[in-house]
Amino acid sequence: MKQTKKKVISLLLGLLCIFSLTACGSTKESTKNADVQSQAEQNAVGLAQTIVELSDSDIENYMISGDEFTENAMAAWDGAREELGALVEIKDSDLSTEYDETSKVYTVTVPAEFENADSNFVFEFDRTGSPSTLSVEVEYPKSVALQQAAMNTIMGLVVVFAVLIFLSFVISLLKYVPGFVESFGKKKKGQTEEPEQLSAAVSSSASQVSQEEESEEVTDDEELIAVIAAAIAAAEGTSQDGFQVRSVRRIKRKKW
Repeated sequence: MKQTKKKVISLLLGLLCIFSLTACGSTKESTKNADVQSQAEQNAVGLAQTIVELSDSDIENYMISGDEFTENAMAAWDGAREELGALVEIKDSDLSTEYDETSKVYTVTVPAEFENADSNFVFEFDRTGSPSTLSVEVEYPKSVALQQAAMNTIMGLVVVFAVLIFLSFVISLLKYVPGFVESFGKKKKGQTEEPEQLSAAVSSSASQVSQEEESEEVTDDEELIAVIAAAIAAAEGTSQDGFQVRSVRRIKRKKW
């Protein structure tokens, strides 16, 4: 029994050593550098103080400096400075720093107080302590935030009611659609009837013309018959009572 217990205890101690070695091997050493972080924090405070004291002409000049960080920083500050107003205090004692092990970036947030609202200057520094980006986050007071929320709510309600009124107006116009369709159908039917009436009128006029031509032909034949009968009677030396011309037919003679 004693030997069995010793073996079990030895096995447990061996497993414990293996787990401890595995845990130590899986732990990665942090790449965070205290000196770089301290330098980044000092640069962030100095940059914030310098930026808020720039004049309009200085900002315009820095915007065309050709340096990517400087141009982006000036654009961020120029978009927020009118809302913030004049500087009251830069709270360098309340700054905070975060380090991202994956991207190896130091994020330094410098709080500042202005006349109209508070803000945070959020700087990002690379592993060497050089600044890469700046964003100015405006923190509005609760009263301003509530006012903006109320305005957004009012605008949303106005838009919703405007859309509902427009839809109601469109729906009210639907009752006129059947009448419009019916009138359009009658108009189209009238347009199709006009050509039929026109063709009927043309056919009737054509029949009248043909009847008139036939009557004229009959009249012309009677006159021709009378003339021929008179010529025959004169040639025979008799009167027209002795014979009667019933028809006249043209004889086709060959031309020699």
